[in-house]
Parts: sequence; C-alpha cells; structure tokens
Amino acid sequence: MGAGDDASGVPTPTVAACQTDVADLDPAENLATVGERLAALDDRVDVAVFPEYALTGFVADDRVHAAALDRDGTELDRLATYAADHDLDVLAGFVEDAGGDYYNTAVYVTADGERTYYRKRHLWAGEADVLATGDEAVTVDTPVGEAGLVTCYDLNFVEVSAAFARQRVDALFVVGAWPGAYSENWRLLLRARALDGVRWVVGCGRTGRRDLPNAPAVDYGGRSAVVRPDGAVSHALNRDERTLVADLDPEILAEQREFVSVLAEDS
Repeated sequence: MGAGDDASGVPTPTVAACQTDVADLDPAENLATVGERLAALDDRVDVAVFPEYALTGFVADDRVHAAALDRDGTELDRLATYAADHDLDVLAGFVEDAGGDYYNTAVYVTADGERTYYRKRHLWAGEADVLATGDEAVTVDTPVGEAGLVTCYDLNFVEVSAAFARQRVDALFVVGAWPGAYSENWRLLLRARALDGVRWVVGCGRTGRRDLPNAPAVDYGGRSAVVRPDGAVSHALNRDERTLVADLDPEILAEQREFVSVLAEDS
C-alpha cells in the first residue's frame, strides 16, 4: 500500500474505483479482467473497488445459479491472491452460492487475506426471483477508516444510511450496476448518502451492456464517483471503462464533521 501523508502527518489513503464492463455468466473472464485492472494500478492505491456482480455478472433466471461462486472456491482464492500480490484491499460483487441459497454478495478482501462479506438487503426487480435477501449490515476496517458496505439499490433506503451514521462510519463503499437510464439518480444518491452521514462515499458502477439471449438487454450507466463528506463530487467518471483514483484526506472528514454536527446531535 502506498498512502502518503497530509500536512499533519496523518496517512492519506488512496482509493480506486475500477469501472468495468462485465462478462455475464463468465467468472473466468471477469477474474482475468480484475487481475488486469489491479496490475495497472498505481502503487499508492490502498483500496480498489469493483462494481456489483463484477465477478459473475447477472441475469434473472436459473442460468445465474450455474455461474455462482462458493466462498471457499478457487475464484475467491484467486481474488485474495490478487490482493496479496498487489498489496491492497479489494471489494467486488458476485453471485454467491451458499449451499443452494443464492445471494447478491460483495466481498472485501484485505492484502493479508482477511475476507468480509455483505449480502445485499434490498433486491431490485428480477433479483428477488432468483436470489435470497441478506439481513445484516456490515462494516469493515479499511485504510480509509471504518466503512459500511452498500450494494446499488440499498442507496435508496434512508434507514440504511442512518444506521451507518449512528455507527459513525468514515466511508461507504458502494458497488453498483445502475441502468444508464437512471444514472442521474445513482449520482444523486451517492451525494445524498455522503451528506446525510458526513462521510466519504466511493461508488463504483458497472458500465457496458448486458446482451444475453432470452434476457432483456441493459445498458449500464457507469458514472463511478468519489463524494466528499459535504456532498460535493470530488472525482467522477462517465461511461468509459476507466479507473478513478482519489486520495481521501482524513482532515477533510474531520473538518466537515466539526462544521456539521448531525452526528453529535444523533448521540
């Protein structure tokens, strides 16, 4: 990991939102893509965030079950190897096979191999036809501080944001696959969740197109962004398959929390 220091000597963590197209139902190709994107990152990156379903893709029928990954499978072991080889933490989404129950899951893998899993609690449209619903809020200790893990449509639920605010998390890491037609809402919600919880928000969205036989085609919006604790967009992408790299200065967070006292009033 290669975080620098700010003027006060406090380490300044660096995050990367790796906005990617996804090969639906093809974990091998997706893992290769993740490996290539990680290899291309600057050494200073501490956390790399990939989109929702980045490892498996998604379609709302039984085909997605065949592409699902086991937590103890070789694919997630490979992801952990990537994290170790590049000395950074990685967050990526996938369809999880939990012994016959299937979830929209995000895994946070540290450089030393620790894994934290979050199962999406608010399923969107056809997800509910083929996936089970998660039931736990999840936080993880990261180079940015304590971070809440959020998946796509979870952003719409203010109670999710409020619960993380009560825990005083320093950041939300959001994996998304927002349809392009609604990408303005994605960007708006990223900003709102930063502002109402006074924290950094790192949102990584899927780009490209899903065009599988016997399934509706979807154009994904991309629009990955890093949002400051005051709700202002610090760094952003459009729909290109690119990587956004940003420093998350802890002094900015401290100053905004001193200026806006909503967290103190909630105690």
